[in-house]
Amino acid sequence: MKFVLVVALALAVLVNVGFSKDAALETVSKHGQLSLNGVDIVDEHGEKLQLKGMSLFWDVWMPQYYNKESIDGVHDNCHSNVVRAAISVVTEEDGGYVETPDECLERLYAVVDAAIEDDIYVIIDWHDHAADTHLNYSLEFFDIVSKKYSGVPNIIYETFNEPTGQSWNDILKPYHEAVINTIRANDPDNIIVVGTPTWSQSVDQAAANPITGQKNIMYTLHFYAGTHKQWLRDTATNALNQGLPIFVTEYGTVNADATDPVDEAESRLWWNWLDEHNISYANWAISDKEEGASALAPNTTSIQVCQEEFLTESGRLVVAQNKA
Repeated sequence: MKFVLVVALALAVLVNVGFSKDAALETVSKHGQLSLNGVDIVDEHGEKLQLKGMSLFWDVWMPQYYNKESIDGVHDNCHSNVVRAAISVVTEEDGGYVETPDECLERLYAVVDAAIEDDIYVIIDWHDHAADTHLNYSLEFFDIVSKKYSGVPNIIYETFNEPTGQSWNDILKPYHEAVINTIRANDPDNIIVVGTPTWSQSVDQAAANPITGQKNIMYTLHFYAGTHKQWLRDTATNALNQGLPIFVTEYGTVNADATDPVDEAESRLWWNWLDEHNISYANWAISDKEEGASALAPNTTSIQVCQEEFLTESGRLVVAQNKA
């Protein structure tokens, strides 16, 4: 009987630490502090972990989803263990952190605090295409948030959403190093994801000259399945083979301009590739804008986020993938 009891207890432990296919079950309380082992995210037990979830839309344009109700929906109904808060830096007409820092921080804190309460990871995304021209604001922002959330294992920092044509060697790498140093003065451990050239597609350029002397640094890859196909997977595979850790902080099932149609076949090729390489990913976007990339139907409220009847074609595919 003692032998049977020991075996039963051992099996129970194995079941408890095993991984569910449903990302919503792979929570912070289960996995704790994240770090890197080579190109892989690993949890506090040293086990590989894949994050799957949703990105919010620009905060100044979709503020109605920057609240606890929405994050509850992202976790519970979109089956996510990560959410990305896309904090606007500069917009042509509607402000952003440069013009309205207090409002942006208030929205960010609502999302981060909700994610902590919901036991999921959260990406603090500096959502800009020209962050190199706003370095002082970047340093200020990341100093504030890394002080506030220092030591909180839920936090992942994203220092530059999508650079465009900036040089990796001359502009982007020095920019990232400055921001990383600011974060590390307050938060020595949490993962930092840095944007790569060409709307965060040219991971090959970063692989040829990666950031050194720092730990837990990852590199952004963005794709939209209708536009970016095998050639980009090949580029990313080569970067991985050179030892570059990749995080897909934003992807879409549609074209790069966020328009229909949903390319289900190419999306599945991407998901298979991501899963094969244990790469984490967040879908663009928790938005009710009438465009193909939106996960939500028009006029969806925060309390309805990710409920099945309010999902678009893209949203339904993504939610199924998050729990697959």
